[in-house]
Amino acid sequence: MKFTKYTHATVTLEKGGRTLLLDPGSLTPNAAELLAAADAVLITHEHFDHFDTDAIVSAMTARPDLHLYGPAAIAPALAAVADRVHAVGTGDSLDIAGFTVEAFTTDHAVIHPEIPLVDNVGFLIDGSVFHPGDAYLNPGRPVQTLLLPVSGPWISTEQAIDYVRAVAPAYTIAIHDVMLSDVGKATSNMFLGAESLTGTRMELVEVGDSRELDG
Repeated sequence: MKFTKYTHATVTLEKGGRTLLLDPGSLTPNAAELLAAADAVLITHEHFDHFDTDAIVSAMTARPDLHLYGPAAIAPALAAVADRVHAVGTGDSLDIAGFTVEAFTTDHAVIHPEIPLVDNVGFLIDGSVFHPGDAYLNPGRPVQTLLLPVSGPWISTEQAIDYVRAVAPAYTIAIHDVMLSDVGKATSNMFLGAESLTGTRMELVEVGDSRELDG
């Protein structure tokens, strides 16, 4: 399976000539291009950095074959293409564009008690790659590759260390990192990588770069 990282939390997974697009958000400058090339779209939650409403509606209007999967809360924003918007949550396991996708729902991580929580869906893809969205969400399944959020207003180094230990993936790939400088990314690796308390290798992948993921 080929993994490609884009800005912030946006990633693609490719297999057998088909592409899953996860979290094309407003901070991803080429979201429209990625949507035009995707076979299906997965959205973890409704925040703008994960969910570019205008780009998604435009792409789905132009492409009657394009379907999107995510929490029920995003449906009102996609009313114009509602017939191809699918609400998913814990217990759902679907065949999407040739990938097996299992969904897990929890609250978005707390930013501040006065900021309302929203539903957050994590996706386990082909029983191997886990995108948790904006939460320290443990699927309770073996995970080969954990896409690990490393920056943002809700991030906690303490919780992130314990999260990696709990999920116990073979390795992690840093995502949710648009707020970090190169020094910040290196510091995240210092706290969350193989030489840290997690004991788990973390890969820092540049925007636009790809990796063939271990199976």
